[in-house]
Amino acid sequence: MDFSKLTKYLDNLEKDYGVPGYDLIVKKDHETIFRRMGGFSDYNRRVPVAGSDLYIMYSATKVITMTAAMQLIERGEIGLDDPVTKYLPEFAEMEVADHYVLNQWPPQIPTLADPHHPARTPITLRMLMTMTAGLNYETGGAPILAMKKATDNQATTREMMAAIAEMPLLFEPGTHYSYSFGHDVIAAVIEVATGQTFGAYLEEHIFSPLGIRDAYFHPDDTLRKHLTAQYMVDEESGEIRPVEQINIYRLTDCYESGGAGLVCTAEAYSTVMDALACGGAGKDGARILSPESLARMTENQLTPEMLPEYQMPWRKEYGYGLGVRTLIHPENSPTPPGEFGWDSAGGAYTLVDP
Repeated sequence: MDFSKLTKYLDNLEKDYGVPGYDLIVKKDHETIFRRMGGFSDYNRRVPVAGSDLYIMYSATKVITMTAAMQLIERGEIGLDDPVTKYLPEFAEMEVADHYVLNQWPPQIPTLADPHHPARTPITLRMLMTMTAGLNYETGGAPILAMKKATDNQATTREMMAAIAEMPLLFEPGTHYSYSFGHDVIAAVIEVATGQTFGAYLEEHIFSPLGIRDAYFHPDDTLRKHLTAQYMVDEESGEIRPVEQINIYRLTDCYESGGAGLVCTAEAYSTVMDALACGGAGKDGARILSPESLARMTENQLTPEMLPEYQMPWRKEYGYGLGVRTLIHPENSPTPPGEFGWDSAGGAYTLVDP
């Protein structure tokens, strides 16, 4: 295969876009057929990017969380249309904001002090997976801050659900699309259904079977030395500036975020994506998902009314499946039918082509 165009693109990332470093892997049939690293992983730009570098994966975590959830659905341990209250009773009496405006920037997240009314529709696991439950993504919400304080920043994923459930919904469940804590709630459902912490479940049922050793929710001080530098673009000036290596979606020291909490190497992450690209089985034959579950996961779940809320100007070719973008208009895309994946605030991007 000819990777000359891709090589040229990567070599010009800093000049054209200010990207200070990258690590890109292309795999086919469990073999790496192209890999290129460039730039620097430290803030002083002295340490070249290396395969041992760790990345905060942010929302790219969601693809792995959905893989775990689909495993449980496959085994009949949870149901796609189960009410979330079957596992998390604190979501039983939800309130809905009276006047929230979708896709307003900056968003005005409602609080209990704003007008609200009881929700009529129970939240289901499908709604959580498809971002249609009405939850928000406000990491600094008053209930979350109160829980952090009450537990000395030690609240677990399961314990934090009480705080997330306390915040008013943006809309009646199942009526709109809005990016949210849905996959964090799914992580708590997995904990209740299995009796394991979310991280322990992933280790036993995804990472260990695939031979992955460099994936963490709680990297220690030694591991944190391998975290790559993070940067942010100033919206007003366009300046690219360094930011702290802090993940605001890791709500407490003990919290394991199903939506944005994973820390891993590029190789570790690509090993899971390689299994998904090859029908759900890894290089050594370990199966983490059936082809049927993969097909279900990657079917568009949004109604024609919801699609514009999700697509915005930059995702016109895509619908949204169970935690992944899924290509629904291949005639407008250079990628083939069946392609799916996701991306993240930290610059991670995954494209899976079965």
